[in-house]
Amino acid sequence: MTREPVRPFRSRDWFADPARSDMTALYLERFMNYGLTPKELRSGRPIVAIAQSGSDLSPCNRIHLDLAKRTREGIRDAGGICMEFPTHPIFENCRRPTAALDRNLAYLGLVEILYGYPIDAVVLTTGCDKTTPAGIMAASTVDIPAIVLSGGPMLDGWHDGELVGSGTVIWRSRRKLAAGEISEEEFLERACDSAPSAGHCNTMGTASTMNAVAEALGLSLPGCAAIPAPYRERGQMAYETGVRIVEMAYEDLRPSRILTRESFLNAIRTVSVIGGSSNAQPHIMAMARHAGVDLSASDWTTHGYNLPLIVNMQPAGQYLGERFHRAGGVPAVLAELADAGRLDGDCLTVTGRTIGENVAGSLSGDREMIRPFGDPLKQNAGFLALTGNLFDFAILKTSVISEEFRLRYLSRPGAEGVFEARAIVFDGGDDYHHRINDPSLGIDEDCILVMRGAGPLGWPGSAEVVNMQPPDAVIRQGISWLPTLGDGRQSGTSDSPSILNASPESAAGGGLSWLRTGDIVRVDLTAGRCDALVDEAEIARRRAEGAPSIPPSNTPWEELYREKVGQMQEGAVLEMAVKYRRVSERTPRHNH
Repeated sequence: MTREPVRPFRSRDWFADPARSDMTALYLERFMNYGLTPKELRSGRPIVAIAQSGSDLSPCNRIHLDLAKRTREGIRDAGGICMEFPTHPIFENCRRPTAALDRNLAYLGLVEILYGYPIDAVVLTTGCDKTTPAGIMAASTVDIPAIVLSGGPMLDGWHDGELVGSGTVIWRSRRKLAAGEISEEEFLERACDSAPSAGHCNTMGTASTMNAVAEALGLSLPGCAAIPAPYRERGQMAYETGVRIVEMAYEDLRPSRILTRESFLNAIRTVSVIGGSSNAQPHIMAMARHAGVDLSASDWTTHGYNLPLIVNMQPAGQYLGERFHRAGGVPAVLAELADAGRLDGDCLTVTGRTIGENVAGSLSGDREMIRPFGDPLKQNAGFLALTGNLFDFAILKTSVISEEFRLRYLSRPGAEGVFEARAIVFDGGDDYHHRINDPSLGIDEDCILVMRGAGPLGWPGSAEVVNMQPPDAVIRQGISWLPTLGDGRQSGTSDSPSILNASPESAAGGGLSWLRTGDIVRVDLTAGRCDALVDEAEIARRRAEGAPSIPPSNTPWEELYREKVGQMQEGAVLEMAVKYRRVSERTPRHNH
């Protein structure tokens, strides 16, 4: 059956421009060498790309090398022509000095490919943390029909009959090792047992969080985010995604019609109730800015704090990804929000229907895994945005505040939610690891561990190094957590109640640059404040000394990144890039 697109396919400017037959011949010619025909490319059918993020360097996304076959079949059956291309690899665990450098680099590469080649629509393959925002940022800049296909989490990990979640088991085992409860060999075994199959983190780390965000934004088919990578439903979802992106191409259903302020607020609420990663803050801000949507730091407290924790998944809860999927996944979570009147159900999605229509009737039957909104694991368990004389903005994930931590630091009669602690300041991760067990520091339960030099400029890229554990001697006393503060990030799989993403960072002249070991830091969660109790004259004197030194750039990209990147509060984007939107509406100039 002949179909006409709502908007002429941009690929026609390459393959069927009657005014430039010379250029059409040039564009067609080399596609012939692997078996495509001129008839296919000139048929008027949409050219649909698969942005392939899977590779041997990206094990979390490697499943897409197989899933692409089913996606291609869906594209072909729906009447599209598929072209698959590789994206810049991103792998949080292994990329040094930090994979945070790669989100913006992958974004740049995707923009150039989607704009400069004859692509009418794209399947964004995601998995590991930053592949999701990188793809969505690029899709917003170019603004062609786009759909997110997650590769899904690994199967649940087990060690000696105990659930061990990816990432989370590392941080918990570090404490066990420090306490002398396990050997180094068992440490390695526990870590390896947490990764039993293909897929990304099986915890509610940043990978699961960001793929849930894509679904909450309306950019994935319902149920896509949580299907484990090895499940048969994952291949079925890949096929259905391939079919749907062709329909979206004909409908001209672009990100600019889906990504609104209301959809981003839905995403913030979703992150809160699932116990999602604190890394969602800069990623959501980055995606919003590239979409031209106005979000503020206060939205995280206004819309993302006074919400319950309803998903019982590590690190904030007990279980892992397989049970979350079987319990109903993201649609069940969104249905809880909708029933509680906390979801804007009118937001459009890639299905062509609203998100409210998509999730109607999706409430979970597994009330241990996905709790009712009115009977949660914790109340007021979202994100707090903080300010003070040490930074303009930082964020605290409250769902991982343990009862032990709350009783020790946040339950003083008459001053609930307020504590004061002596700062122990570290300049980067190496400094922390070299000195944390130095007895001369006198670290005890009345201290706050501070990490600086870990932000976008200082590292560079912003590193996951703020989830610092106490000295071994303190852990052996039964104290698992100390308050922590920093201008870097922490792993989304960490259960540390840290104050993170402090902006401006130390390297940009933020307050952490003048903080000294021994200063008293006052944290008031009720007022949303974090201040060093240092008088203004002393602060001025210290500022005059200048910020701590930062390591030099080691590659051209590190230098360029530092030149163009902004702060975590605003998403750590390349600031010159946010002005580029809907660039697909302007066809590129011919190349010969």
